[in-house]
Amino acid sequence: MKKFSSFFSVGLILILLAGFINTGFKVQAEIQHITWKDLQDVRFKKKFNKQENMFFLYPEFGERVKALEGKVIQIRGYMIPVDPAENVFVLSANPMAACFFCGGSGPESIIQLKLKQPRRFATDEIWTVKGILKLNIDNVEELNYVLQNTEPIKKFN
Repeated sequence: MKKFSSFFSVGLILILLAGFINTGFKVQAEIQHITWKDLQDVRFKKKFNKQENMFFLYPEFGERVKALEGKVIQIRGYMIPVDPAENVFVLSANPMAACFFCGGSGPESIIQLKLKQPRRFATDEIWTVKGILKLNIDNVEELNYVLQNTEPIKKFN
């Protein structure tokens, strides 16, 4: 009788699991809520890039930032449309007038967004977004922080 109840329990668990799988049940990845301060664990070293024939700042990420790579993160910042027609946007710790491109901030204060679905944003709209963080150490065509599969979560006024 004990064997029967053990087999029955195991069988019931397997049937329930199969039901979850067949209904599209997915375990969501844990979202890491971060701030711009979390991304400051990086130093930059000036190196010559032979292919571009010029110097670039290459990142040396600290352990705290390395621990975020490949994780789903959520962060709030200012939207900067770089090329809306090509769906190229950047999220910044600061508004455009003070961002890395125009003001006194460093490259650790911006994230390149690779949106899951194309859409439009106005300059300096404040958004919370989520996506998978990729650390870029050597591709000079992209920013040091790249958020893949980015989804806008909430707009702030």
